[in-house]
Amino acid sequence: MKNWIPLALVPVIGLLALPLVPSTPTWVTLTVAGLAMGMMIFIMASGLTLVFGLMDVMNFAHGAFISVGAYAGASVLLAMKPAMQSQSFAGNLGAIVPAVLAAMALAGALGWFFERVVVRPVYGDHLKQILVTMGGLIVCEQLIHVAWGPDLIALPRPATLTGSFLIGDAAIERYRMLAVVVGLAVFAAMWLVLNRTRIGLLIRAGVENREMVESLGYRIRRLFVGVFVAGSALAGLGGVMWAMYQESLTAGMGMQVMVVIFIVIIIGGLGSVGGCFVGALLVGLLANYIGYVAPKLALGSNILLMVLILLWRPRGLYPVGK
Repeated sequence: MKNWIPLALVPVIGLLALPLVPSTPTWVTLTVAGLAMGMMIFIMASGLTLVFGLMDVMNFAHGAFISVGAYAGASVLLAMKPAMQSQSFAGNLGAIVPAVLAAMALAGALGWFFERVVVRPVYGDHLKQILVTMGGLIVCEQLIHVAWGPDLIALPRPATLTGSFLIGDAAIERYRMLAVVVGLAVFAAMWLVLNRTRIGLLIRAGVENREMVESLGYRIRRLFVGVFVAGSALAGLGGVMWAMYQESLTAGMGMQVMVVIFIVIIIGGLGSVGGCFVGALLVGLLANYIGYVAPKLALGSNILLMVLILLWRPRGLYPVGK
């Protein structure tokens, strides 16, 4: 099989949905919405697939990093209401950028703590990893209740990202377009770092032969800790973006999206960043198309997609090591 075949599934699904949608403008709206959802799922899932692929760690506490990032970012956004309500995009960025930085910093710091205290003692034992990280997720959710309260928090979007604009007769939400741009930027940055930098080369070499890399004088442990922190920070970025997308947040929001995240990672191939990207786009598009055409089937669409993909490629679209 050629490497471009799984990627070709994205436009194929779009073209198959075209005759099922009553009008082309509606199809364009659904497509952009599906791509935006896929990009946000990818941002949240990319950190987990990075950690699993490079460190072989099953981190079920990843949902806690998403929630903590969302709350940290929301706290900054709600504290900067004048900037949020500004009718200038530059003014809105004055609130969004500090919020994103706060979300990534707090989620990254939590990830560093988790790696040192929770995950490090259970390296190499997947069962213990699942148990201790699930326990860590529950503890983090309760700590969120203590710090921010148990009630749902409303989070209005920045003024310039509210509403839609028209491309022909198709209505495109401004925030969804931002999500597409950010998702593409995150994927491009991850690909460049892993494939075109010395750090990426050392990380990939350390996964293949840790002893050899350490014999050359490099400290793989520090690199892997950096990977864990970076994956946690990406979860925080995805969390604040998902919160603005939903315009609300709860302590359990991270856990709620973990099922979709694991489906995306399995579809893409465990540990594959490129596979995670393609899988997230497929999940986002299919959920939007089926949600419009047959709403009752929308909840099962992700499971059906995963089953079909695994029947075709049992190791996922882009399995690591192939």
